[in-house]
Amino acid sequence: FQQFSDTGSRKEHVKITSEPKPGFLERLSETSGGMLIGLVAFLLAFYLLFTNEGRALRTAKSLDEGLSLVVPLESIHSISQQNEGRLVHLAGALSTSKPLFDPSYGLSIQAVKLKRNVEMYQWVEYEDSREYEENGEIKKETKYSYNTEWKSEVVNSRNFDREIGHKNPSAMAVESFTAVSPHVQVGSFVLSKGLVDKIDDFKQLSLSHLEDPHADVTRGGDYFYHSDNPRRPEVGDLRVSFFYAGLSGDDPYLGTAHKVTVIARQRGDQLVPYHTKSGDVLEILYPGDLSVEEVFQKEHESNTMKTWALRAAGWLSMFVGISLMTRIFYTLVDWFPVVRELVNVGLKAFALCVASSLSLLTISVGWLFYRPLWALLLALLSVVPIAVARSRVPPKKQQ
Repeated sequence: FQQFSDTGSRKEHVKITSEPKPGFLERLSETSGGMLIGLVAFLLAFYLLFTNEGRALRTAKSLDEGLSLVVPLESIHSISQQNEGRLVHLAGALSTSKPLFDPSYGLSIQAVKLKRNVEMYQWVEYEDSREYEENGEIKKETKYSYNTEWKSEVVNSRNFDREIGHKNPSAMAVESFTAVSPHVQVGSFVLSKGLVDKIDDFKQLSLSHLEDPHADVTRGGDYFYHSDNPRRPEVGDLRVSFFYAGLSGDDPYLGTAHKVTVIARQRGDQLVPYHTKSGDVLEILYPGDLSVEEVFQKEHESNTMKTWALRAAGWLSMFVGISLMTRIFYTLVDWFPVVRELVNVGLKAFALCVASSLSLLTISVGWLFYRPLWALLLALLSVVPIAVARSRVPPKKQQ
């Protein structure tokens, strides 16, 4: 069953599908498949939590080692042989040998990176679904809506529920790309590829001072339009914008060259990765002029944020895994609404407590080799959620 409506440029229709309510054996089969997925998520959580602690502690030790060994350079314009092979710190303006060009649009800029971003005006499908039970059947009502938008990727309209009237081109006539300068320096030092990759603070390039490059291309604001009427684009029209990162020369419109701070190993006139005794690699670049202490403080903060993000991901994976593996108990009492809801709450509380305890225990094992006292404390804390859960269980009545 379908209903159609057209609200200006946005089109909508509703589709309702129905299927018989699944029986007990069918639900049991689906639950069994979910248990297998839950087991994989449960085991993955152990690996993620354990390896994350080792990575975090190894990174922290490497940063402490780097801070104790780094040598600030007195000048970035002279190369001292005394610092050969050592970890050095320097700050200065970026410089490149040649400007980056886009001859198709008559554009050039003295920067480390130049990115051309191409968008096409296309149909986009949105889907909003809801399920409900009626006459012993499970019905699904899906509302499909279509709107025209600028998208940087080709939207495959063949996957639409209704392609007629919403067909998109299969490719773009102009492609996006990113040009990278092959030779980037700070003073007399050449940056490695890894350091250049870290220059990614892209800013949109203003096109106000440029002319229309072709007769079929119109400039509007900070975009070049491949369209007969940019104010009323049609499906298939293109618009092109440009972004740059690491301005490496003085520009009358953009200002002075960007400064960066680098910590890496000096090898001749090159700055390359530094391998620490802990097994990590130090190859650090930040925008601006930062001191040694500021750089390593930022690195420690980044390591802490990554560690807690992976801890949360590990705990969530374990919680979902336990929930899926215990879902079978919910399915067994699905016929009794009151009991079903009580079991559901109990299973969620069980998954929460066990996931918290096992996560803390796994983290403590990861710390065991590096910080045994902290590992012992975490192991003791891992018992708390289960102890709290047991304390809330009422004692059996004596006969």
